Amino acid sequence: MKTSHQKDLRIGRHSQHNQIYHITFATINRTPTFSDFLKARILINILKKTDQLQHVKTLAFVIMPDHIHWLMQLTGSQSLSSIVKTVKSQATIQIGQPIWQAGYYDHAIRKEEDIQRVARYIIANPIRAGLVTKVGDYPHWDAIWF
Repeated sequence: MKTSHQKDLRIGRHSQHNQIYHITFATINRTPTFSDFLKARILINILKKTDQLQHVKTLAFVIMPDHIHWLMQLTGSQSLSSIVKTVKSQATIQIGQPIWQAGYYDHAIRKEEDIQRVARYIIANPIRAGLVTKVGDYPHWDAIWF
């Protein structure tokens, strides 16, 4: 059942070619599905495949145990919601179980925002969560600048 908050997240949502977005989506009940190394790698491979198909250009991501942060640029003709839906469904199929909470959060990066600062924020999530003391100790992240 969708809550009114989830509906509100869609208000004003649109996809713009070449726009950079910070996307976040979470697992059902914040279950730490991606504490499993192989499941996290499956999701990473799906993100890479999305890049290879030239739907997006991934700038940075981190796979946390119960959610993902993804900084990406729309490069293909597919909508943002279509890309997220495809990534979520592919992960569900390949992992073999329902994974995702309905919906996602997106933030279109404005021209005046420092994209590298946003990327640093994303990849520092494991430190803020207390999972590691250095970014390099966490296995499930990447960024084009670091």
